[in-house]
Parts: sequence; structure tokens; C-alpha cells
Amino acid sequence: PHPFVSFMVFLSWLMLSGSVELSTLFLATLLAIIIPRLVRPFIARTPHIHWIPAIKLFFVVFWDIVISNFRVARMVLGPIDHLQPKWYRVPLETEHEEVNTLLAMIITTTPGTVSAGIDQERGDILVHALSSDNAELD
Repeated sequence: PHPFVSFMVFLSWLMLSGSVELSTLFLATLLAIIIPRLVRPFIARTPHIHWIPAIKLFFVVFWDIVISNFRVARMVLGPIDHLQPKWYRVPLETEHEEVNTLLAMIITTTPGTVSAGIDQERGDILVHALSSDNAELD
């Protein structure tokens, strides 16, 4: 029912098992068929994905995560008194719930930041930053 979920289950099982033996491929295929059928009631609809922008977004986010890991490591291993944690309200430019959820997820997976909540009525995301020296965002 959900080919992308099947593909991700199949790929995840292969990566977790660390093997491409025939028995592992068989079990991965079996799981890729069974699990999407079990979660079918929880996935109301599968959104249409524009693959080129999605792939570009993946690489931008991946690069930001790599760079942020080094910056956060340097901040955490350095003097703690230099950290300036701060809460920000980031305005949303869309009312599309899936897009806002994806943005919150990207913020949370980037080291040094955590999205604490999405306020659809107010139109913003509450974000905690580990350290900020940007006075413009006050």
C-alpha cells in the first residue's frame, strides 16, 4: 500500500543486519510487505513528493547537521560561560501542517537547536538555541 515505506523498511533491515545474504534479503522483503500493511490505518494518505527539491533539501540539511556538530562540540568542550542559550519564536510562512512539522523536525535534528512546539494559531515555532550571539533575533 505504501511503496516508499516498504522500500525504507527493506533498506533499514539490510542496514541493521549488516548482511546481504539470501536469508536476510528474504526477511527484509517479508518485512517490507507485512509492516506497511500493518501501519496502513495510521497513514491516511501518502503525499506527492517532488523528488528533486526533496533530495536538494536532504543534502542541505545533512551539510548543516555536519557543520553544526562541529560547532556544538567546540561550544560544549569550551568554556561553558560563553554559552548564551536563548528561546526564539520563528514565524511560519505557511499554514501547511506537514511542511511545518518537517521544519520543526529539521530544527530538532540540527545539533544545538530544539523545536519545542508549533503554534498554528500564532503562526510560529518555539525554538531553543544552545547559544546565540545574534542581537538582531532578540
